[in-house]
Amino acid sequence: MIKNASAVWKGGIKDGGGTISSESGVLRDAPYGFNSRFEGGKGTNPEELIGAAHAGCFSMALSMMLGQAGLTPERIETKAAVTLEKIGDGYEITASHLTVTATIPGADQAKFAEIANMAKVGCPVSKLLKATVTMDATLNT
Repeated sequence: MIKNASAVWKGGIKDGGGTISSESGVLRDAPYGFNSRFEGGKGTNPEELIGAAHAGCFSMALSMMLGQAGLTPERIETKAAVTLEKIGDGYEITASHLTVTATIPGADQAKFAEIANMAKVGCPVSKLLKATVTMDATLNT
């Protein structure tokens, strides 16, 4: 399976800008640029998109692994905080921290933590990232 996305950039790094689009059309010419990446301006940025992909991938992996353990989640909410740091003359994505809160009838904290950690390691996006992936996992009771 191959999924496609594209980006178009025009101009210099600070005065230019670009758009990001996805094959599905969910993202269609979504604006991004220096201001949205480094200065909190309007538009998206690569780190935000990686975070969304990581949170979504992890949530799906956790749901699958819970099902394999005979548990069905009512709700899984995952947030991903992706860290971009200046390293030397450039920038690196150095970490992605997942914060997950789930409501899972019949689950106990120990089993939830075990399965959540398996999902953190097994999620395809986690495998893609060379950054340190950490997590806080809370089971609602």
